[in-house]
Amino acid sequence: MKLEQSQKLLFIGDSVTDCDRVKPEGEGLFGALGKGYVANIDALLQAVYPELGIRVVNKGISGNTVRDLKNRWQEDVFEQKPDWLSIMIGINDVWRQYDTPFIKEWHVYIQEYEETLWQLVAETKPLVKGLVLMTPFYLESNEQDKMRKTMNQYGRVVRKISEEANCQFVDTQAAFNEVLKDLYPATLAWDRVHPSAAGHMVLTRAFLKEIGFIWNR
Repeated sequence: MKLEQSQKLLFIGDSVTDCDRVKPEGEGLFGALGKGYVANIDALLQAVYPELGIRVVNKGISGNTVRDLKNRWQEDVFEQKPDWLSIMIGINDVWRQYDTPFIKEWHVYIQEYEETLWQLVAETKPLVKGLVLMTPFYLESNEQDKMRKTMNQYGRVVRKISEEANCQFVDTQAAFNEVLKDLYPATLAWDRVHPSAAGHMVLTRAFLKEIGFIWNR
């Protein structure tokens, strides 16, 4: 596995990462990691790799866009000094274009998204041992759906940046697509965005696979 002894793994993103974590800062308190994929990953690291003592930190904030991440990057990333950083952002950047189409100041269009994410990655990568980029996703099986098509475009930006910056890459949409072959989207997310427990396990599995987690060690 790519994580090493006593490393600090920080997750940053929006509500999918946040997932009801304790705020203001509650690290070390019950519920500090939320109820989603971040808590799942922490639990599995403790259960399967207890000797490594990996410290997991959740810096997800509900409603955030990449613009919001930029505004809090100094405090929530640089000052935290993680060894590994995972970024999953973009759902709200796209969603606001569709659920609040007339409030355009909330919209983060793809050029700003790419430029901002690239800047954050370029500034941070030299300071960490590993950086994982996770795509945004939309749990809609119809690929011709307008929001699904836009989300796919933002996902391709994440792939491009990960390739150019030599980061670890998690295609969350592809991971969900496999499960959606058998399950209706509402089974995994009532609004196609906020995952159920099973949906968070899909994210957990995809992330752990990318970092070389061995389930049966």
